[in-house]
Amino acid sequence: MYSNDPFQAAIDEARQGLAEGGIPIGSVIVHGDKIIGCGHNRRVQKGSSILHGEMDALENAGRQPAAVYRQCVLYTTLSPCSMCSGAILLYGIPRVIIGENKTFMGEEDLLRSRGVAVEVLQSEECIRLMEEFIRKNQKLWNEDIGA
Repeated sequence: MYSNDPFQAAIDEARQGLAEGGIPIGSVIVHGDKIIGCGHNRRVQKGSSILHGEMDALENAGRQPAAVYRQCVLYTTLSPCSMCSGAILLYGIPRVIIGENKTFMGEEDLLRSRGVAVEVLQSEECIRLMEEFIRKNQKLWNEDIGA
């Protein structure tokens, strides 16, 4: 169902979102060696104000005990915004692996200040995906980030 590589699964989610006419940001949540939630930005597809990739992955993980989230790693193709970072903090997710922060710098400093281990990969694939999307869809992108 998913790639064995959680980061690749997040990229696959981002590509699925783009194919659906949405914004190409994907995320997966891993507990142990199992993906328990995956998602992609579906604001356009669902007419939602909150379904960023990370929020969709959390929604798809379903109701989990806090102890589960405290043992998870969240993979996301783009630096998490304020809303998504707040959810990461709320549920105590201790580690976040980010595809890139060149096209958008989210709340990485906030996450780090609250003890979250943050790793940024600067994936060329993620950068290209977002740069191309932003170039073609500036108005939609500005809407997504609240600009």
